[in-house]
Amino acid sequence: MDSENQNNPGNLNDSDNSFKPIMSPMTAALFGLAAVFILYQFGGAILTLVIFGFDFEKADVNSIRLLTIGGQILLILLPTLLLTKFIYPDVTAILRVRFPKRKEIGIFSLGLILITPLLQSYAYIQNFFLVKLAASSPVVKSVKDFIDQLDKMVESAYGSLLVSNSIFESSFIIFVVAVIPAICEETFFRGYILKSFEYKFKPVWAALITAIFFGIYHFNPYGLLPLIALGFFFGFAAYKSNSIFLPMFLHFLNNFLAVTAFLILDDPDLISSSATIDNDIVSQVIIFAILLIIFLGYIQFVRKRFYKNESQNITINPGI
Repeated sequence: MDSENQNNPGNLNDSDNSFKPIMSPMTAALFGLAAVFILYQFGGAILTLVIFGFDFEKADVNSIRLLTIGGQILLILLPTLLLTKFIYPDVTAILRVRFPKRKEIGIFSLGLILITPLLQSYAYIQNFFLVKLAASSPVVKSVKDFIDQLDKMVESAYGSLLVSNSIFESSFIIFVVAVIPAICEETFFRGYILKSFEYKFKPVWAALITAIFFGIYHFNPYGLLPLIALGFFFGFAAYKSNSIFLPMFLHFLNNFLAVTAFLILDDPDLISSSATIDNDIVSQVIIFAILLIIFLGYIQFVRKRFYKNESQNITINPGI
């Protein structure tokens, strides 16, 4: 078996009937994306109206948090498990149910530490140029004003979930916005969707396409490209480790650090995607970009060395 197949044992082939789905993996991916989008966005909206009516802003915040948990589990995780079981014979392989090695967790956690400030710096630079363009173009200003309205709605809805008055409530908030999304969203995107796309595209393209849908699903206009980049990193980790638990951990770690920082510092800019630029941003982007390139090169070097050592350890018994 070559290194590519070792790292991605779910490749379809005529001699392996255990991985033959009941429909095209591409169709399965697109159907899953459409189904979960409709269920979560429209079904979730209807469920919210049924429970809270049109007085949503006056609803109890803990009830909203419970609804968020229920929506993620019932409208993302459950459909994902049902689709995977119905379409693919081997659920374990499709969802990459394999525990990662401690070294993999450590290496990719370091990568997340490098990519997070880089993406935050990019968001600042993006906003800076949008402000400049809006000042000189009425068309751009109209688009920006519309995006600002959407962004304020997202921040308002998200910010209300993060208000805490006790350690217990803070723990519950972390569970709502870090633990649950990490499990549900990663099972769907880096499990079912990414694996389905891998049967049609090369891994890098499968990870990128999955990341684009991941970014779009979050309805965060200013954070779209950073979310896509983060989703691509999660997909990169899932493919390299062949484990769904690694991107789950990284997703949790990313949300946990952001929420914890917000709860401790109580700084609205920490959850804002339209913060202003400062003089050190460009230098920070350059430094973290260089470090990230070094990190990715190191990952590739370790992978090649691992498979080289694995191939050297293989012995052939002439008696077999």
